[in-house]
Amino acid sequence: MIELENVSVFYPKAVEPAVKNINLTLNPGEFICVLGPSGAGKSTLIRTINALQPVTEGSVFINGQDLKEMSKADHRKWRSRTGMIFQHFHLIPRLTVEQNVLTGLFGKRKSFSNFAGIFSQTEKNKAYQIMNEVGLGDLSNRRVEWLSGGQKQRVGVARALMQEPDVFLGDEPVASLDPGTARSIFQLLKKVHDNQNLLSLINVHDVTLAKSFATRVIGLSNGEIIFDGTPDQMGEGNLEMIYGKAIHA
Repeated sequence: MIELENVSVFYPKAVEPAVKNINLTLNPGEFICVLGPSGAGKSTLIRTINALQPVTEGSVFINGQDLKEMSKADHRKWRSRTGMIFQHFHLIPRLTVEQNVLTGLFGKRKSFSNFAGIFSQTEKNKAYQIMNEVGLGDLSNRRVEWLSGGQKQRVGVARALMQEPDVFLGDEPVASLDPGTARSIFQLLKKVHDNQNLLSLINVHDVTLAKSFATRVIGLSNGEIIFDGTPDQMGEGNLEMIYGKAIHA
């Protein structure tokens, strides 16, 4: 369980907080989509949960333990349990699909082994199994720079799965993809989520995707929660409050 209590985050020289007085309880099994315009605080919200952005006020609790009271080593351990998926993939283009997927193990291995690129056969077998699960089995030896956008994001999902995560975090993971590919990636994320009973928190601009896949939708505007409920509860009026204008989904 992840709990945010009265969380606010100010960046240096900023006049207004990036997120303001956020109170949330996030539970395993929930597939949560976070909606909001650019600058609404979606990325900051994810970074506070992933221990990458310290809170200015309030607390973030991971299974009852305050992130502020954890050591840097504990923060690294927590991040190793959170599978992060990015809009711009954050892959190593010159490496193969398999090599990129194996980097998902870096947080749980010795630095020397990571630097040397030494992996056991068991680790390689695990990577191959995951690549098959996400539809990349035939591309394991292809360099990532030769892949399509959708294929690259599948590599990102596979890399996150190598961490054996408790939590899936996505920061606009389909924003740079065409609608059909974006939907296929969301189908993959939901399948993985359901199979492993994860807690998933995905930032997304596409209201239709949120309504189609989320079990819960959180709407942010100017750093504040405007909506928190099921997709069925979210109407045109809620979207207008989130985005400042009518959105037809």
